[in-house]
Amino acid sequence: MATVAMKGKVCVTGAGGFIGSWVVKLLLSRDYIVHGTVREPGDAKYDHLRKLEKGTENLKLFKADLLDYESLHSAIAGCDGVFHVASPVPHTTSSNPETEVIEPAVKGTRNVLEACVDAKVKRVVVVSSVAAVFFNPSWPQGRVMDESCWSDKEYCKATKNWYFLAKTEAESEAWEFARRRGLDVVTICPTLVIGPILQPTVNASSMVLLRILKEGLETLENRPRMLVDVRDVAEALVVLYEKGEAEGRYICTSHTMETRELVDALKKKYPDYSYPKTLSEGNEKAVSLSSEKLQGLGWKCRALEETLADAVKSFKDAGMLE
Repeated sequence: MATVAMKGKVCVTGAGGFIGSWVVKLLLSRDYIVHGTVREPGDAKYDHLRKLEKGTENLKLFKADLLDYESLHSAIAGCDGVFHVASPVPHTTSSNPETEVIEPAVKGTRNVLEACVDAKVKRVVVVSSVAAVFFNPSWPQGRVMDESCWSDKEYCKATKNWYFLAKTEAESEAWEFARRRGLDVVTICPTLVIGPILQPTVNASSMVLLRILKEGLETLENRPRMLVDVRDVAEALVVLYEKGEAEGRYICTSHTMETRELVDALKKKYPDYSYPKTLSEGNEKAVSLSSEKLQGLGWKCRALEETLADAVKSFKDAGMLE
């Protein structure tokens, strides 16, 4: 059995977030010593991390900001590996997207990787997004999108998709930095991440399910949805860290469906919530994405029914459905 010494010490940026919390939980369960970066370690909203099994003895929280290099340097020092999960999620409208959205994403990534070089980290797993993959009008229609596809930066700008642009620029920066500095970087591009929450606050992607369940909307747009369970994303991150042969980018997705199918699946199991009254047809075309490369490393995903059941239970337990 692997010992703590063999497992070593790793850092998770954005440890208190939706994905970060599950990554910390999984790493602790596998006997890693974990450094987690959060905004304010003393804040009660991070108590869920301390309460995790082995959280008191094997987890240390560090106050850090992606734009403050020294704070990241302190958290990453002495670590063998880093999971860069933290990312500023911008509001949909921004008066100055370049300074409010793009620069923080790119500079934050650069700061984390610079600290990794200083700490002589063996491997960094960077959480990107399919937002950096699929927004490309020149990709042949009908062809399955794989890791060779990148979102078109100029198209992102022209359509004012600042989040997509931020993710594309940040991942591009990670790869340029890795090549320039000889750092072992692997990136993962998840689709919409849903599932049970560990943290006490609502994150952006969980709002997709919560809006369907509780807002009693007059109408909701029926559009393609590509979904993946947060626990499967955490598993994928650890697989990409531990498997020596992992390299390059990895798309991480499990289920593709329309909003209508998602609503129907929830209604069937939980008929008493305030569902949207009607679904309007949108003009967004479904894209086809493959996680074949990730599955080649032994990664498997949960059934959608399990994801939805566990998500709803966690929302109930947290009082988010009242």
